[in-house]
This record gives sequence, C-alpha cells and structure tokens, in this order.
Amino acid sequence: MINAATLEDTVRRLRLGERATLAQAMTLVESNHPRHQPLSTQLLDAIMPFTGNALRLGLTGTPGAGKSTFLEAFGMLLIRRGLRVAVIAVDPSSPVSGGSILGDKTRMTELARAESAFIRPVPSSGHLGGASQRARELMLLCEAAGFNVVIVETVGVGQSETEVAGMVDCFLSLQIAGGGDDLQGIKKGLMEMADLVVINKDDGDNRTSVAIARHMYESALHILRRKYDEWQPQVLTCSALEKRGIEEVWQAITDFKTCLTASGRLEKVRQQQAVEWLHKQAEEEALHLLFARADFDRYFQQTLLAVKNNDLSPRTGLRHISEFIQHHYF
Repeated sequence: MINAATLEDTVRRLRLGERATLAQAMTLVESNHPRHQPLSTQLLDAIMPFTGNALRLGLTGTPGAGKSTFLEAFGMLLIRRGLRVAVIAVDPSSPVSGGSILGDKTRMTELARAESAFIRPVPSSGHLGGASQRARELMLLCEAAGFNVVIVETVGVGQSETEVAGMVDCFLSLQIAGGGDDLQGIKKGLMEMADLVVINKDDGDNRTSVAIARHMYESALHILRRKYDEWQPQVLTCSALEKRGIEEVWQAITDFKTCLTASGRLEKVRQQQAVEWLHKQAEEEALHLLFARADFDRYFQQTLLAVKNNDLSPRTGLRHISEFIQHHYF
C-alpha cells in the first residue's frame, strides 16, 4: 500500500523495477479519488529525475491490421536483445458496459508472460483526454522503473491518433493492404503524423497487394510535407505472423531516434510536448474550476438554452459568457 510514509521506499522499489510496485503506482496515479491526488502528485514529482531515458513509441492501426500479433512479435524481439518493454494500451471503453473494446493482456499471451515486459490497458471511459493524460503519466512510471522501450498503443480512431502522436518520440502506423483503407489513411491526415508506415500481413496471397500498397504509401509520403527536415518517413512491410520484417522495423526506429537525437530535434520535441501537455491540462483545470461554481454553471446552462432555442447566436452566447466571467471573477 502506497502512502505518504512509504513514498520514498516506493520510489526506491520502482527504480529497482519491481513489477508489483509499478502496478500499485499505476493504480494510484489512475485514481480519481480526491484523497489520492496529492499523493500521486508527490509520486510523479519524485520520479521525474529518473524519467526520459526510454524510447517512446506510438503505435496505431486500423482494426484488423494485426496490432496484437505485431506487438507480440516486436516486443519479444526487443526482449531477446536484452531490452525491457512496457506496453500502455489506450483502450476506448464501451459506451454501454464501460469495459475495454480492445481487450487486455490475453491478446498478447507470450509477451504478457515475459519477465521483461509489462502491459497495462488504460480505459478511456468515454473521455479520451483523461485516458491520454493517464497514459503520459504511466509512461513516466515505466521509465522510472527502468523500461527501455515504452509503447503507447491505440486504435486508429481519429482523435486517439493525435493524442498518442503528441506524447511519443516515434509514431508508427500499422496498415494492411487491400482493405480499402489505403487512401483513407492518407485522407485522414495519418500520413502527416506517421514517422514510419508498416504494412503488415506481407504473406501468402497478400504479397502482391502489399507491394502495390507500399508503392502507394511511398508516393504519398514524397508528396506530403515532411514532419521533420531531418527525416524522410519510411514505408516497410512485415509479416508479424511469420515474424518476418520485424528486425527491419526496429532498425528503422533506431535510425529515426539516432537521426533526431544527433540534430537535437528529439529534445526539442519532448520539451514542446511537455509545454503543450501543461497548456491542455491548465485549460481543463480552468474549465473544471469554473463549472464547479454554481453561479457560473447556472448562467452557462441558461445561455446554452437560449442558443439552443435560437434566441441567441452562438457568438453572442460566447460573448455573454465571457462578460460574465470577467465581471464576476476578474
């Protein structure tokens, strides 16, 4: 049990890589209970000097792309190379049951059993922003616990991709060929976020369609504006099922990190991510404090009703709310 008296010992055990301590620390940080907030903040402050040494990798992909199979093959490759791997799965929760849609560790049984791996799902409970905040903090805990690679996984659903891309060093998009999503991925702007595109299931009867898809993605990447001047995003193929091409993916990721580290870009990206994170959290906290005030909430609901009934335009409603805030709180 983590409490104020055991906080220093918790940090020590965490730095030793104790899995049980890591799980307890994650549970504390995930808690929304007001009594847990000060302690979780103290814990995060205490571990900050021991973070930042891991490679932060984002992984997204369309449903059916084989992310679980890829993650298991990829994670086991890293473990065989002597690395410790943590997987944080940002799972959208079912709006009906509140449960995870993606599932849990049973998707990656071999990786889940490995001593050098740690897998943690982060249900969003319908609020992706909250899930992404927790994922960032869990990532820091994993780094403090000595994991060399922290993978943040998400389904390829709109905002989730943007959230994950904003917290990692390298963003990998896992795709499949012939599923009708090749051009859709380009239209959605996914290509602009991806540092690497990996086309999975390059096996059996798929090999011709995979070659065509690879050419399509490579052509698109050369047309689009580069995310970084130092790096031309690459398109790779693999068969996670047959465990082919996985080493080439890891080599491309290490090349990416080496390139951005040498130019000083990686440090700047992380600094900017931290600043943007603080900005976003400050905005959310300000809104929370506002709506916690009964007078503001009442006025906001009245204005909302007026806009809904077409008594006010949204712009006028916004002006009224702004004037209310300035008059009452400033």
